[in-house]
Amino acid sequence: MSEIYDATPCQLGEGALWHPERKQLFWFDILGKKLHTRQRGETRSWRFDAHVSAAGWVDALRLLVASERELFLFDVETGRVEPVSPLEADNAATRSNDGRADPWGGFWIGTMGKDAEPGAGAIYRFHRGELRLLHAGVTITNAICFSPDRRHAYFTDTPTRIIRRQSLDVETGWPDADPVDWLDLRGEELNPDGAVVDAAGNFWNAQWGAGRIACYSPNGDFVRAVTFSGAHTTCPGFGGADLSTLFCTTARQGLSREEIDAKPSNGMTFAAEGVAKGQAEHRVIL
Repeated sequence: MSEIYDATPCQLGEGALWHPERKQLFWFDILGKKLHTRQRGETRSWRFDAHVSAAGWVDALRLLVASERELFLFDVETGRVEPVSPLEADNAATRSNDGRADPWGGFWIGTMGKDAEPGAGAIYRFHRGELRLLHAGVTITNAICFSPDRRHAYFTDTPTRIIRRQSLDVETGWPDADPVDWLDLRGEELNPDGAVVDAAGNFWNAQWGAGRIACYSPNGDFVRAVTFSGAHTTCPGFGGADLSTLFCTTARQGLSREEIDAKPSNGMTFAAEGVAKGQAEHRVIL
């Protein structure tokens, strides 16, 4: 059973990140250009001058944040920003979207056209100071996450409705083969958004328009779904004291005024306790 974790409405909630040292959830409103958290029972927010979408934790104070034109360090106590790497800085038509830290201290980040122009986006890996292109020609990057055995990454181009699995070198984390189609959601007409893998290797996928996060086994078999009071579920993240709380961001984007008035919880951030045992989010090593 899920409940509202934070009632702040997001136009496009994304990037749920449980900081394992701070024991604190961070998430973004991409269209609102904001980073949110809850601290000592209250909501705290920061607004930026560009779209921000995803982050990885570097240490107890700093996050590596992906924006529409760069990766930067952000100090959550002082608000200080320190540039790290350009990210399609010369392309005003794109912005960052889904991203997550990998088990080797790298950070995978996807981009997309601000109007979801076909093929305008890409997926990159930032690792030890190097930003390397992994996949080009992506429309809406999503579902970036990693298996606990360090053998695979997952990602999707949402309009294809296909989750892809990428084989990785277990020593370095760089792709060592072409990605393969792993989970086909076309038959159910489901739209895969953000995803995370739990400690047992199960894949948890937020599905835009379905009001749920669906769990699939490492073999791609459907296991169960957790529903949330928001039509557009966008990004899951495991956290809480024992990493068994499933957090979920949602969005108001694409909903009518009447739909929002009828269900104001659209766009809020949710939590469902005791769902499964998650992995601790990996640290970004600069």
